[in-house]
Order: sequence, then structure tokens, then C-alpha cells
Amino acid sequence: QHWGVNSARPPCLVVDSGRSTGSPALAFAMSEVEETLNRIKTHKGVSGIVIVNSEGVPIRSTLDSKPTLQYSALISQLAAKARSVVRELDPQNDLTFLRIRSKKHEIMVAPDRDYILI
Repeated sequence: QHWGVNSARPPCLVVDSGRSTGSPALAFAMSEVEETLNRIKTHKGVSGIVIVNSEGVPIRSTLDSKPTLQYSALISQLAAKARSVVRELDPQNDLTFLRIRSKKHEIMVAPDRDYILI
């Protein structure tokens, strides 16, 4: 089993907050996000997708509640620490991707300014 995304990062991470603005640009961005998530979900070995906000709160998930909360909390903390390490080593740099491999799983993390795709 593998967790995560393909090697190409989504063009943007826009998440539906449940509010409809009626904006055609927002609708297009949302359909683009839905297409990206569906494309990721269909990759062989992908077990789930979680999107969390900057506070580590899950916004979207294809997993059950318990693993969603567990991955959201732990991975968002790890991503924040990894970003801190990268910036400490080079203040002009930033974390763009984090890949975690274990014997059983692989977790791919694509942090953005406002969201984290797990």
C-alpha cells in the first residue's frame, strides 16, 4: 500500500470550503482540483488522500475519520518541522515536497502556503 500523490504536483491547491460564490473562475478551479484528486486516486497503490489547512485541520479526505485525524495531525507537524529545517539551513529556500518511506507504506506530502496535500 502506498499513500500520496504522483510525482507531478497539482497546479494549485484550492479546497472547497462549502461556500458557493458563483464565480466562474472558482468553479473552474474547483473542477480542476476535483480532476486532479480523481487522477491521483486512480493511481495504482494510492490508498487515500488527505488535504489539511495550515492549522493541520483536515478539509478533505478519502480515508475514514480515525486515520484522517491521525495523518492530519502527525504529518502537518512533521511538514512544519521539515520546512523549518530547510529554512534554517537556507533562509531563501522552502520545502516543496516530502517523501516518507517505511517498510509497509509510502507517504508523499506536497505542502503549499495554505494547505498540505497528503
